[in-house]
Amino acid sequence: MASHRKSRSTGTRVAGIRTPALATAALTSVALLSQTANAAPSDDRPSLEEVEKKVDDLYRQAGSATEKYNAAKEKTSKQRKKVDTLLDDVAKRTQKLNDARTELGSFASAQYRTGASVPETATLLLADSPQDYFDQNQLMNRLTGRQKTAVDDYVTQQSETMKKRREATEGLDTLTDSQNDLKTAKSTVQKKLATARELLSELTAEEKARLAAIEKKKQEEAARKAAELAKQQAAEEAERKRQEEAAQQQGSGSSSGSSKSSTPGSSNGTQAQKALAFAQAQIGKPYVWGATGPGSYDCSGLTQAAWKAAGVTLPRTTYDQVNAGTTVSVSQAQPGDLVFFYDDISHVGLYVGNGKMVHAPKPGAYVREESIFYDGESSIYSVVRPA
Repeated sequence: MASHRKSRSTGTRVAGIRTPALATAALTSVALLSQTANAAPSDDRPSLEEVEKKVDDLYRQAGSATEKYNAAKEKTSKQRKKVDTLLDDVAKRTQKLNDARTELGSFASAQYRTGASVPETATLLLADSPQDYFDQNQLMNRLTGRQKTAVDDYVTQQSETMKKRREATEGLDTLTDSQNDLKTAKSTVQKKLATARELLSELTAEEKARLAAIEKKKQEEAARKAAELAKQQAAEEAERKRQEEAAQQQGSGSSSGSSKSSTPGSSNGTQAQKALAFAQAQIGKPYVWGATGPGSYDCSGLTQAAWKAAGVTLPRTTYDQVNAGTTVSVSQAQPGDLVFFYDDISHVGLYVGNGKMVHAPKPGAYVREESIFYDGESSIYSVVRPA
């Protein structure tokens, strides 16, 4: 009888219990769904490193847009002054033109009263060329010297007034373009900063702590690189002095002169000291994009104000400041030099010495002193000596 029994599926064991095959399949599906549900949030959400990189990129882009804003603001200001001058000039010339027109009208009326053949004297006041009008009516040879001078003056005034009106119109068009550029740059800065703030606000307390730890590690590495540079610069300075002393002992000025000529400029002079002292006095003041002091600064606003305090006028933007002096190597950097960053030259700081600088870093931060390697050695674009 036993041989007629149907064999039963052995199924599988879960936690020591034999389960049917169908139940096993169901449990497997549940397990897979559970794993998928647990994995979904982490798959969709960017890693902390990705968030950090994204935020850094946004701040950098905001810095670049800030310099474009600064350039557009400066251009707009200059253009507005130019247009105001042109409009004032047009107003004065228009008044002179009206006076000349009135005088010509009185001469034409006088000619008419004397019986001269001037059938359309009144049209003189609207004529494009009074000279042609008088010639066509054969009046020029009848005019007195004063009258001829008045005609010539009117023609000159009319030509100059029309020219200035064209210049003013073109100036207004340029001003409008500059204002549009200013609005675009401002909007770009605001959007970049808003996106960065939004990304940071979505971090948990644990993630923020981890982000702070990553930043601390970067600062430690930057400090290490600064110390290496300071050591290198100290060694080079000691060697330079040794060579000078050796040359003096030998009684030869040529070697000393050669050594001095190989040493970079005079950035460590009085002007550089004044610029550096000013910048260090601003430590603790907030970064505000587009600001030039005295309560807040952006990066180029700080360096411009610092060198202005030393009697040196620098351009407003990093793009122009980078060309406002002599370029030297990082190893030759001296206090007061300008250190520029990134391929788009969107950031600048004032070198202090020992591998450090004073700069206005980014929105939400304050003017501070830190390593020039704060964003890695590769981020340094160039070093420029203004004086």
